[in-house]
Amino acid sequence: MKYSNFAIVLSFFGLWLDSFISNNAQIIVGFALILTFGILHGANDLLLIRNIDSNKVQLSILKLLLYYLIVVGFGALLFWIIPWFALLLFIVVSGYHFGEQQFQNIEKSNLFKFFEFIYGLFILLLLFIFHVEEVQKVILNITSVAISENYFSGALAIITLLLLILGFYFSQKLTELRSKWLLETFYLVVFTIIFKVSSLIWGFAIYFILWHSIPSIINQVIYLKGEFNRKNFGIYIKTAFAYWLVSLIGIAVLYLLFKDIQIFNALFFSFLAAITFPHVLVIYVLFKKK
Repeated sequence: MKYSNFAIVLSFFGLWLDSFISNNAQIIVGFALILTFGILHGANDLLLIRNIDSNKVQLSILKLLLYYLIVVGFGALLFWIIPWFALLLFIVVSGYHFGEQQFQNIEKSNLFKFFEFIYGLFILLLLFIFHVEEVQKVILNITSVAISENYFSGALAIITLLLLILGFYFSQKLTELRSKWLLETFYLVVFTIIFKVSSLIWGFAIYFILWHSIPSIINQVIYLKGEFNRKNFGIYIKTAFAYWLVSLIGIAVLYLLFKDIQIFNALFFSFLAAITFPHVLVIYVLFKKK
């Protein structure tokens, strides 16, 4: 069974659960999924860096860790000094990262990379527009800037138009996309239903875990070990455990210091953004090498 079929089944199972569990329970389970599979999929970045180019002299793990912490620290500093710019950068970088994962097996020109960015940004804006009031509160808590709903709807309209134009262009130009454009359109319909029906955290968790994090973990295991199986997945978890544990401790400290749900949500996404920046760079180089 292809993983995409498995993800579709689990996605609709998640929507079915939406009818039976409270909003607070959705938030708890959603955060739990993000804290496990979500953070786990970026927890082996240092190992990936050391294996990306075997022709180069491998850097020591301490030097790699130092470089990695510098990038994470820079991201955190941006959220402290220029929060609106850091949040905008996080959305832009995440948009490209989501699109890059979705079309990983297609040979990419610069224009196609722009298409990947538009695709990922469309998914994020789609999530935002269905939960615009909650998103506005999170943005206000992070940046102290109030964003009108018109900006979200206007941005979504522009991105949708670009997605249609570029999608049609590449469906005619690329054989790989021509044969699956109906399937990709179906996926977008599935994402739309998920975001429309679910709460903000629950909808994001379903997409982020099932359609991004787990496929990314599978790709990383295959890259590192040659194939995905239970044994290699176990090895992946063992090597990622230390970084994953440190991340969880950091989030736990944030929660203990800031138990107000709105403040914690803002700090939580700021923390995710800070650790996302180096991960996106690592995966970009990985796909480029592949």
